[in-house]
Amino acid sequence: MKRIRIGTRGSALALAQSNWVKAQLLNSQLGVEVELQIIKTSGDRLIDTPIQNLGGKGVFTKEIEEALLRDQIDVAVHSMKDLPPELPDGLVIAATPKREDPRDVLVTRARIALADLPDGTTIGTGSLRRCAQLLHRRRDLLIVPIRGNIDTRLRKLDEGQVGALVMAAAGLKRIGRADRIGEYLADEVCVSAVAQGALAIETREQSSIRDCLAFLHDAATCSEVAAERALLNCLGGDCHVPIGARARLHGENLKLTAVVAATDGKRLCRSEISGHASAAAEVGQRAAEELLKQGAGELLAAK
Repeated sequence: MKRIRIGTRGSALALAQSNWVKAQLLNSQLGVEVELQIIKTSGDRLIDTPIQNLGGKGVFTKEIEEALLRDQIDVAVHSMKDLPPELPDGLVIAATPKREDPRDVLVTRARIALADLPDGTTIGTGSLRRCAQLLHRRRDLLIVPIRGNIDTRLRKLDEGQVGALVMAAAGLKRIGRADRIGEYLADEVCVSAVAQGALAIETREQSSIRDCLAFLHDAATCSEVAAERALLNCLGGDCHVPIGARARLHGENLKLTAVVAATDGKRLCRSEISGHASAAAEVGQRAAEELLKQGAGELLAAK
């Protein structure tokens, strides 16, 4: 019987995602054994350091990919938004499963909508992208950095350390905390991160395990994520810069909404580009070009 070793971070969300992949493999009639191996990344070790100060690309994936290259694990399960645009030589994304809800959400103790928050409300988020878009919408808000796993952030909210949180709907839903969602934020308010809600199932390019993972792949999600990641790559960014991108596939038409914002919220560039699903990367490239024409390069250089 083939044994598949899955490498994962140890957070509740990472384990929920990896256990989902494990369950799919065990139920697939492939006749495999599956075990999880928890790997601590630099992003997990340095929990008191703002994410953007940790070196950007790969802070939640580097150590897991190194274990994959050393043949200590067979498969890595990542949140796609944590994965840099360029993969290490010898590694491939073998499957992109169907995406969970990619939207950002507002979480408050009293379920107050963003528009109804009192002036000066303190909002916790570790994301420059969220900070920039929230301030562009409401200059009166006080945005403070907050890190830790989902339950840690919710506890800080419940203790009154912050007045509200902006988080990913996908994470809350995957660990059974969807009841805490107070408001889903529309694109006009906060465009989500590149590949938010999507998983990346990574393996070695020459691994025989690759064929075992093919059934997990979702073509629609792959097209959406390809457009978003192409945009990110063209802008020279990573998952810790004030870039938002949300692609939606309707039939064969792929529409990408993207923003780049100044971290203080004073300036924001926005583009909406459509194209055929088969040309997803081209859609992302054209959106990046439009943003650069509007001055996005200056905003990214000033972050």
